Amino acid sequence: MASITTPSNPTPPSLSLPPSQFARLQPHAYLLAHLSPPPASNQPSIRANGRATSQFRVTSANAGSLTHTNGSAVVRIGDTAAVCGVRAEVLHTKDIASWSVLQASSEQNFDKSNEAGDSESHVEEDKGHIQDLNLLVPNLSLSTGCAPGFTPGAPPSALAQSLSHQILSLLHTTRLVQADDLRIWYQPPNLDSEEFHNAGEGMDVDTEQSGGPEREVKAFWVLYIDVMIISLAGNPFDAAWASVLAALRDTKLPKAWWDADNETILCSDDVSDARKLSLRGLPVSSSFCSFEGDVAAGWRAVVIPDAEEQKQKKGAQQRWILADPDGYEEGLSQERVSVVVDKENGKTVIVKMEKHGGWTVDSDDLRHLVDVSAQRWEEMKRILDQC
Repeated sequence: MASITTPSNPTPPSLSLPPSQFARLQPHAYLLAHLSPPPASNQPSIRANGRATSQFRVTSANAGSLTHTNGSAVVRIGDTAAVCGVRAEVLHTKDIASWSVLQASSEQNFDKSNEAGDSESHVEEDKGHIQDLNLLVPNLSLSTGCAPGFTPGAPPSALAQSLSHQILSLLHTTRLVQADDLRIWYQPPNLDSEEFHNAGEGMDVDTEQSGGPEREVKAFWVLYIDVMIISLAGNPFDAAWASVLAALRDTKLPKAWWDADNETILCSDDVSDARKLSLRGLPVSSSFCSFEGDVAAGWRAVVIPDAEEQKQKKGAQQRWILADPDGYEEGLSQERVSVVVDKENGKTVIVKMEKHGGWTVDSDDLRHLVDVSAQRWEEMKRILDQC
């Protein structure tokens, strides 16, 4: 006879917890149960989000999404989304207090490069102009509502300031933007030449003449790179840097020249005269985190084990290196690794590598992460080429 549920005979509550509640009450045990299932279950080792340890989230990019910018892009990695807009403004050399000093040092470097017969000093000149004159100005902000902890009217968080500094540092390290793309030249007319009388207004445009005075730099383009994280679900730097890459690849600078009569910079309104930036390579960032199987590993004092003990720990699978961690996984890990790679002639080039927060990731792990980052580079190049 079936039992009837009445107010005096309520249904007994279930003693099992749904996965969502278990993940909140015991987050470390929940992730560990996915990565290290019992041998009798015959289940593969996967993360709580269903990805493999070296698998990145689904990534998409869309360039030219914003109006009133010289270049823009929206990049989405999983549930983390970043919007980047690039605005170009003119900086006159007459407004640069130290321009005479920089110009003198540039001429010395140019003479040395001609004597040595190499281009290293030109690269140093590019680096000096971009860094000393602050021609690249990135700024990252975390929009209200991108994550529960970000409220309106709050000052810039430490995370936003740290990400802005990382983007600026990587722009300088990679030398992604060439200083020559940001220079606005002026060719003084050769008054002794007969062509001067028939040149007209064309003498003010950025053209080179045979003989006569050398070209002069009259102004620079300053690129203001504004990044906004509109959705934060872990690994914000990879999304922010990818949006910067896509926006710079989309950036077009109008044709500009020095008007000697009015002593000012003029820009062409013709869109067909605008030119894209000639970027150096395609440095792609890949972030990883190390998840410890021992929940108390981060609380104990750091003691470097011997080689045998380290082998035993690796054999027992005490930790996992997770690619592209989401917000849930970032909260359960302390050690982070960031690898920036590029490819030249089919060879992988390590542009930058950072590791902080722990000591468990060794040289063998870093070699594996470089290989994973190289595969990620191929994927990101295909995505950015299609946007």
